[in-house]
Amino acid sequence: MQVIGLLLAIVVGVSDGDTVTALTHDKTQMKVRLSGIDAPESRQPFGQRSKQNLSDLVYGKQVDLSCNKIDRYKRHICIIRVDGRDANLEQIKAGMAWHYKAYEREQGAAERVLYSVEEVKAKNASTGLWREPDPVPPWEWRRQQRQ
Repeated sequence: MQVIGLLLAIVVGVSDGDTVTALTHDKTQMKVRLSGIDAPESRQPFGQRSKQNLSDLVYGKQVDLSCNKIDRYKRHICIIRVDGRDANLEQIKAGMAWHYKAYEREQGAAERVLYSVEEVKAKNASTGLWREPDPVPPWEWRRQQRQ
């Protein structure tokens, strides 16, 4: 993964299970989309639980942001590390997000494998959203909402 920025910040808001607002040391607010994952939308099953899980992990905490791009919505696409833990990966392990395969080519090889393996483990253990009989991935849910 090409890194365009390594930043230290405080998470001051959590929009959903894969998007936060961070405040940098120079008081710049930035929207951050967690790379490599896609979490349920707010109105989807587990949407609010995913948001709460991410909030429990990062809200009000100092985090390290490893950002590799800025998306079309002007969000920084980053791995968020808190106390040395990859919060993006923790969302997958908790069954609160999918490994976002459409963008896996933007991940390093080790992260891509790790995220995939942890998704399979969460699914096999019926953790989080994997308790649902047929969970709808957020990218499919968004497409259904647009139609």
